[in-house]
Amino acid sequence: MSELLLSPLSLSILLGLALWLGWRRLPFALRVGGVLAWVMLLALCAPVGANALVAWVEADAGPVPGCEATRGAPVVVLSGGLDRRPYSRDDYAALAPDTWRRLHAGIAFWRRQGEPRLVLVGGGPYPIKEAEVMASLAEAWGVPATRIDTEALSLTTWENASQLASLGSVPGLGAEEAAWLVSSPLHLPRAMTAFRAAGIKVCPHPGESDYVGPGGVGYFIPQASAIAKSRRAIHELVGQGVYRYRGRR
Repeated sequence: MSELLLSPLSLSILLGLALWLGWRRLPFALRVGGVLAWVMLLALCAPVGANALVAWVEADAGPVPGCEATRGAPVVVLSGGLDRRPYSRDDYAALAPDTWRRLHAGIAFWRRQGEPRLVLVGGGPYPIKEAEVMASLAEAWGVPATRIDTEALSLTTWENASQLASLGSVPGLGAEEAAWLVSSPLHLPRAMTAFRAAGIKVCPHPGESDYVGPGGVGYFIPQASAIAKSRRAIHELVGQGVYRYRGRR
C-alpha cells in the first residue's frame, strides 16, 4: 500500500481527479497551485524529475562538518534488503542489488581504514537473516570472520539503530566515539537521523549514488524506472520526517 501511496504516478492521478471534480469550486490560487503540483508530479515520472529529486535528497548524505571518526572506528554497513528468501547463508543471489552495492562500498572503505570492526546490519522476515548472508559474502571477499559483527534482529532502519544501541557489545559504538555509517546516499540522511536518535554517534560514508545525469530524449519521457526511483526518494523524505519526529519525542 505504501508503494502505491508514495508513487508519483498514483499521486498525480489522485490530484488530477481532485482538480477535475472540484475545479469550479476552487479559488484561483488553489487552481494554480494544484496545476503546478500536478505538473511536478508528472515530471517525477520521467528521469529528469526523478534524478533531480534524488540529487536533492542525496545532498544531505555528504560529509558532516566536524564529524571525523578515527582510523580504527567500526564501519557499520546497512542492508538494502533481499529480493527473495535466501536458502542458505551463501545464497548471495537473494541479496537486493542495493545490498550488494552498500556491502562492496563498505568493505572497500573498511580496507582503507585499516580493517577495523565491520558491523553488518539487517534482519528481515526470513529464517536466514540479511546480515548472515552479508557476513558470508564479506568472508568470501576476504574479510576475516573474527573482524565481523552482525545485528540480525531488526526490520527497519529505526530498529537497526535501536538494536545496536541496546546490544552495546561492539567497541566504538556509542555516544562518545564516532563510528562510520555506510549506506546508499539516498538512504543515509534517514539512517543518520535514526542512529543519532538512538544515541550512536556516526559519520556518513555514502556508497554509489542513484543519480543519473541527462542522456538523450528518453531522459524527459515518463518511464517505469523513473517512477520507481521517485517513489524511493519520496519514501526517504517521508521516513526522515517521521524519524525526526520520533527522535524529538
